[in-house]
Amino acid sequence: MAVSIVDINCDMGEGFGQWRLADAEDSQLIELVSSANIATGFHAGDPNLMERTVRLAAERGVGIGAHPGYRDLQGFGRRRMSGSSEEITNDIIYQVGALREFARRYGVRVQHVKPHGALYMDIAASEALSRSFVQYMRIVAPDAMILCMGMSETYRIAREAGHPVAREFYADREYDETGSIVFTRRAQKPDPDALADRVLRACVEGRVRTPGGTDIDIEFESICFHSDTPGCVEFAGRMRSRLIENGIRIAPLSEIQL
Repeated sequence: MAVSIVDINCDMGEGFGQWRLADAEDSQLIELVSSANIATGFHAGDPNLMERTVRLAAERGVGIGAHPGYRDLQGFGRRRMSGSSEEITNDIIYQVGALREFARRYGVRVQHVKPHGALYMDIAASEALSRSFVQYMRIVAPDAMILCMGMSETYRIAREAGHPVAREFYADREYDETGSIVFTRRAQKPDPDALADRVLRACVEGRVRTPGGTDIDIEFESICFHSDTPGCVEFAGRMRSRLIENGIRIAPLSEIQL
């Protein structure tokens, strides 16, 4: 797989009141991405921060995505929580609805929905959760894309249902031999050039190397990096420049043929 156009997404608005988790300001990150996953209040985010982040993205022409998580401010949504499929889906509905109203305020729409952290991983692995999530999207947000891993139940079920869905490649996370990301709560600072080379190879060859030294196939329409990974502005800038230098266009998901 070789890609000529790709989206770059990043999690933004990840704070609460005076507290901020990101390694960089959203005003810096917004210059490096084409789509923003905006925290919706459960794992991070508050009304004022959501409003500012939506406004910033709207002003830059960056695609706006809802980034709902588990109700886990203390653990930043990276701790697994229990609940029925209906309860978890209702939490997602609540959060997406909040972001949608801020988007409406600035005359833009919610381009995509991407669950956060442990919720993302739990939905990816669960057929029941994925079906509940996709059914909700089909009813209330039929034009909003779902952003997920290609090997997930989410992707399979969204495709079956005919719902728009995009796969992502994690620039700053490792992959295991199954094609799943290696979950981490505290990422180390990556080497900017090594990361840029890894992402470029994934785009040109459709391959990524696991920590065990195995090359696996990977297909995607979007590249994700995390705002709380140390050095994110430096490595994301290097990655973006490397892609452009090699003739790969960067554009929001709404401009990419899925």
